[in-house]
Amino acid sequence: MATLALRDLVKTFDKTEVLHSISLDVEDGEFVVFVGPSGCGKSTTLRMIAGLEEVTSGTVSIGGKVVNNLEPKDRDIAMVFQNYAIYPHLSVRRNIAFGLRTSKMSKADKEKRIEEVAGILGMTEYLDRRPNQLSGGQRQRVAIGRAMVRDPAVFLFDEPLSNLDAQLRTQMRLEIKKLHKQVGNTIVFVTHDQVEAMTMADRIVIMKDGHIQQIGTPAEVYHHPANSFVAQFIGAPAMNMLPVELGPQGATLPGGGVIRLPVDRTGPAMLGVRPDDLTPDPEIVLIEGEVTVQEPLGSETLIYVTTPAGEVVARADGRTPPALGSQVRLGASPDTLHLFDAETGQALR
Repeated sequence: MATLALRDLVKTFDKTEVLHSISLDVEDGEFVVFVGPSGCGKSTTLRMIAGLEEVTSGTVSIGGKVVNNLEPKDRDIAMVFQNYAIYPHLSVRRNIAFGLRTSKMSKADKEKRIEEVAGILGMTEYLDRRPNQLSGGQRQRVAIGRAMVRDPAVFLFDEPLSNLDAQLRTQMRLEIKKLHKQVGNTIVFVTHDQVEAMTMADRIVIMKDGHIQQIGTPAEVYHHPANSFVAQFIGAPAMNMLPVELGPQGATLPGGGVIRLPVDRTGPAMLGVRPDDLTPDPEIVLIEGEVTVQEPLGSETLIYVTTPAGEVVARADGRTPPALGSQVRLGASPDTLHLFDAETGQALR
């Protein structure tokens, strides 16, 4: 295991800078997830850590050693790709053993290590099968096993669950999380799925347009987003954003309602409230509107409400949700509200 440090990492393609001075410290044994929309630079960052992409400027350090000029095979890392990248003509045993092809271990030690890794992954009974005899989740475990067998300092995962169906994705999320708890290696995981990021990470790195927007625990980025992009990217459904005018009395909403908030500035801003915190018939009303869509989810129902500020999403009781076409008054506790600068998107409180 080892620490990982990125210092002022820059990447350019054809004179266009696509990664802008990325800096990050990953602790020994930490599980860090890079998340963001397509094209934000998360996979490029991972490939630079792996040595598959040249660093334009800045440094990548593993275990305190700068590895910019080292080949991928010399960096003590192992990478698991989105498409499994396992050999269809080889058995599971030989696919896992491929990770030891350059090792100086004895044949007996290699076999022992393969059996050990297969046991951890629950693949012992499948060692003599071919990949076409396995499920998608089992194939992904073979790819992870080939990486594990080397016992690398750092595991790198590049959207490894993207090709799995919804049920398998959930299962593999749990398996990778359990695996990390069991083996304790440092892991850097890239995904575009914020649910994967929230459920798996010790810390999340949220990226947009080649810049880091925020680094924090899942709770920190959810409850204390640094800006409106993070606020709307993390959480499903996305946070509602309502235009407000700040003044001495507080925040004035479209429709004339005023929310008293301790803010020492005036002018336009955006008021953010998560659907989970926005409920019908509250003590403090934020906004009113007509229910136009319902999404029953069992214990709760999401309602889409047309208001003077546009459409908002709120949470209602799953047994007795407001009827379609009905008028509802929506509100939230003041301590669940977020304020953002109307121009920069930066959090104001």
